[in-house]
Amino acid sequence: MNSPIIAVEHLTKRVSDATGTLTILHDISFTLQARESVAIVGASGSGKSTLLGLLAGLDVPTEGTVRLGGEDLFVLDEDARAALRARQLGFVFQSFQLLSNRTALENVMLPLELAGRRDARAAAADMLQRVGLGQRLGHYPKLLSGGEQQRVALARAFVVQPKVLLADEPTGSLDHATGETVMQLMFELNRERGTTLVLVTHDRSIAARCDRQLLIDAGRLVAQGETLQA
Repeated sequence: MNSPIIAVEHLTKRVSDATGTLTILHDISFTLQARESVAIVGASGSGKSTLLGLLAGLDVPTEGTVRLGGEDLFVLDEDARAALRARQLGFVFQSFQLLSNRTALENVMLPLELAGRRDARAAAADMLQRVGLGQRLGHYPKLLSGGEQQRVALARAFVVQPKVLLADEPTGSLDHATGETVMQLMFELNRERGTTLVLVTHDRSIAARCDRQLLIDAGRLVAQGETLQA
């Protein structure tokens, strides 16, 4: 078998305050192969989003590490982790995270411009066309529906051709029908682009579309497999 695209090794996260120390994640280990899709499921407060942040190197663990493409995230300094994220990762969030003062096209162009791509405008326009927003290039986020904003976010995530897409409750602020449309598009793009997908969700029907599920309970990885019961 090929080396995993993501290897999580004995990951533990603790935080301390005046009341004492709280362990958010307990000794979590797993691997993901390239092109695999995995859903991280569990109750609210179980540590799912904390785990996703550690996978991205946005937070630092108390113990353990994450290897992305064989590279240990936490031997890198913050600038080097940011550079690795820019090369390897795409992100989709529940709250869209679009810049309100930039058009749909400009939001999608931004990561390409930061990477020095000279074809940023053409590539962003093509990607927005792919997600069904070819007529919305000049619209600002406030003029777009929630579903349209999330499609802009998908275009921005996929336009950089990431090896790994991290999605945190991407349908959490959408109604059911709109959420279904967005998720169908996400899975289509994921297959087309050959991306590894890591999806945090509380929706078991969405999780069931992934190759595998990881069940987090009170910060512990208690089960993993193709199908998990609530």
